[in-house]
Amino acid sequence: MKLCRYGEPGKELPGLVDQAGLLRSLTGVIEDVSASVLAPRRLAELAAINPSSLPLVKSNPRLGVPVSEIGKYICIGLNYRDHAEEAGLPLPAEPIIFLKAITALSGPNDPIIMPQGATKLDWEAELAIIVGTRARNVTEDEALRYVAGYSIANDVSERAFQMQSSQWDKGKGCDTFGPLGPWLVTKEDVPRPQELDIWLNVNGRRMQTGNTCAMIFSVAQIVAYVSRYMTLLPGDVIASGTPPGVGMGMKPNPIYLGPGDVVELGIGGLGQQKQYVVRQIDEKSC
Repeated sequence: MKLCRYGEPGKELPGLVDQAGLLRSLTGVIEDVSASVLAPRRLAELAAINPSSLPLVKSNPRLGVPVSEIGKYICIGLNYRDHAEEAGLPLPAEPIIFLKAITALSGPNDPIIMPQGATKLDWEAELAIIVGTRARNVTEDEALRYVAGYSIANDVSERAFQMQSSQWDKGKGCDTFGPLGPWLVTKEDVPRPQELDIWLNVNGRRMQTGNTCAMIFSVAQIVAYVSRYMTLLPGDVIASGTPPGVGMGMKPNPIYLGPGDVVELGIGGLGQQKQYVVRQIDEKSC
């Protein structure tokens, strides 16, 4: 089942994408694709609905972040061997955890706004894990029970900001640095999360090609590990790391994004994103 939210920012409506790829309205069925909807019983009730009984959304609306009420945006760094190598960093013995600001979240096709003073704007295609059930100190064997589904994340990063200190958050949390979507695909439709192809293009040129089988730490390991250090709540998002091919790692010269560039990315079975890079207009924003 593919759940989404569509409409103007702050006014999104709940939707479902059927097997034919048609967007159908869930208005009147649920108020929103919120944390409470991610409970296993509630998802099962939605999955039992015949999509053809739902009204078609005939326009081509903007897609928003597929889940509302996201409490935490957790990221895992250097989770692909080749990405760690291209960054010139040692392979992590344990998952590297950092947080991305909730205000960074944006729809999958919303523009990436280049912050004032940015000089090294970069991309990172990632599998996003969306938590469905409160999880604390869970084991690896049971970890996937706490997952509601998966989505696509672009962990947009400003490397100059990121590398100004030992803490990465500054270069990761600017407004629009968290495109998420287009859908939340429930875990029943993603039975093998470690077998998903990932790709990313910049201006039509392939930059990243990978597969989740190359993760150093699997989805189950990540969920279990993170739950040891913080309670995971329904709606929390965990971005699981990026494969090689980021701009910072290009040899002999890094490649960074600028106004007018187009970033497209996708994961097998989870859809695609497309973002245009634009200049910051409001100097009071990030």
